[in-house]
Amino acid sequence: MWPLLLCSILGVSFIIERAIAYSRIKGDTAEIFSSIRESLLAGDLRGSVETCEAFDHPVATTLKSGLLRFGKSNDEIEKAMESVALHELSKLEKSLWLLATLANISPLLGFLGTVTGMIASFEALAEVGLGNPQAVAGGISEALITTATGLSIALVVQAAYNYFNNRISNFALDMETSSSMLLETFSEIDEGAKGERSEGEIGEEQPQVI
Repeated sequence: MWPLLLCSILGVSFIIERAIAYSRIKGDTAEIFSSIRESLLAGDLRGSVETCEAFDHPVATTLKSGLLRFGKSNDEIEKAMESVALHELSKLEKSLWLLATLANISPLLGFLGTVTGMIASFEALAEVGLGNPQAVAGGISEALITTATGLSIALVVQAAYNYFNNRISNFALDMETSSSMLLETFSEIDEGAKGERSEGEIGEEQPQVI
């Protein structure tokens, strides 16, 4: 039971730590990208960067790395955003492997308690025989309590692990989608700039006098 108690304390601690970390992530992905796109189309690159800095959000951090490389090739911008996105995901996944480990070993510890409890029961049975069922009941009780405790811990920790994993998957999808949309916005701005230059060149042409 002592190892199981330690597992329960560690599990609760890691769950609380991750819950607090995710609760600090503020902002909606659509809102963040909308503000950035609006500033970009208005020609305010600095305003777009400041918008990213205003949000403590992995999507904002990823997009900021792309904005700081505006004017570079798409491959360079994409690699920069991928690198930052991987770093953000590693921060989000912190301690999750510990939750997965606790979810796996808690039932095993419970089953180990079952085995030791049954061993104690059979030892008592060998000493006192069938005439004293109370001696056997203690070992069986130990077996049932440890198994139930281990499974209970595993259920809670596994549920929390799945929830956090789902949130991370959503963040990863948002970062990937927003990065692609930012590259499309850059292309749209470049095409607009080329169109303006072409119109300017046409307007500067003088009609030939015959």
